Amino acid sequence: MRIIGLPIGLILIATILWDTFETIILPRRVTRRVRLTSLFYRSAWKPSSLIARGIRNARRREQVLSLFGPLSLFVLLMIWAAVLIIGYALVYWGSHSQVIAAGEPVTFGTYLYLSGATFFTLGYGDVSPALPFGRFVSVVETANGLGLFAVVISYLPVLYQSFSKRETSISLLDARAGSPSSAVELLRRHRSNENFDELKRLLGEWERWSAELLESHLSYPVLCYFRSQHDNQSWLRAITTVLDSCALVMVGLKDGPAWQARMTFAITRHAVVDIAQVLKRMPIRPELCPERLSDANFDRLRSILARSDIELPSEGVEKRLRELREMYEPYVFALSDLLLMPLPPWILPEDAIDNWKTSAWGRIQ
Repeated sequence: MRIIGLPIGLILIATILWDTFETIILPRRVTRRVRLTSLFYRSAWKPSSLIARGIRNARRREQVLSLFGPLSLFVLLMIWAAVLIIGYALVYWGSHSQVIAAGEPVTFGTYLYLSGATFFTLGYGDVSPALPFGRFVSVVETANGLGLFAVVISYLPVLYQSFSKRETSISLLDARAGSPSSAVELLRRHRSNENFDELKRLLGEWERWSAELLESHLSYPVLCYFRSQHDNQSWLRAITTVLDSCALVMVGLKDGPAWQARMTFAITRHAVVDIAQVLKRMPIRPELCPERLSDANFDRLRSILARSDIELPSEGVEKRLRELREMYEPYVFALSDLLLMPLPPWILPEDAIDNWKTSAWGRIQ
């Protein structure tokens, strides 16, 4: 029986070390289907999202969901450490390594204690290996434990730097597109001096933001679960607003920055599709997607834009806009359903107030 402990232990150690390498060090998307970290996040997110779905208060639900991302990092670290300790204990046990245990009977629990004390470099000395092979394994395990914690400590600043950089642009969108963000509001607020120079510059910035989001969230998918500072903001809402805005410009907005809109739309749609693939979320078929822009709302959209001297072509706009929406809405709806992040409206509600106009002591309008 003990002879199988050695290969099982080596397999566990190799699996965890490779999973740690892919999760923290490897700077690219991992396409392998079976992966411990992905399995952990899928398994842990299901009960967390079920609990959150039962909370009707939106603010309280966001507070509960905001804990998942940071807590999952610590739980994942604990799982890695626990499996490595068990793996090294199996190596000690399976190789019949003799230990000095102060006269106590040596059981698998003794090897497990030795492995844990060695991994965390406690150095009590009450249980220690007696033969060269066991001493060699203990040295390797000590180095493994120190290396794991060093890598994780260096991983956290990178993660939070990417999160902070993402949230900075989302916060800036508050005054530029409303709260929650809206494509119509973004276009209306960037119509100045009879041109769209400011809109062109903004779309150029969001083209780069989308590219950075693509790279960071493919390398570190846990960032997808990190929530924004305000309940009515999220990275998914922001990226959908940008896609909506680009789509409106691309259908023939008069004097609009069409070329920049196409470039921003391309990379932003790319980011949405790849993130959905990393999170194992299939797109919803277009005919099953909820309607975000009804015919009545489209007429209202055209009227609101017209009041700001923003003209849309008179013919073929709705058909072209629907074709563009079908390129990204199946993916953003799938991500919205998975992450419990509502999508932005095309038109802001009449009672919407920008976040910068609110405080704990009141609101201004």
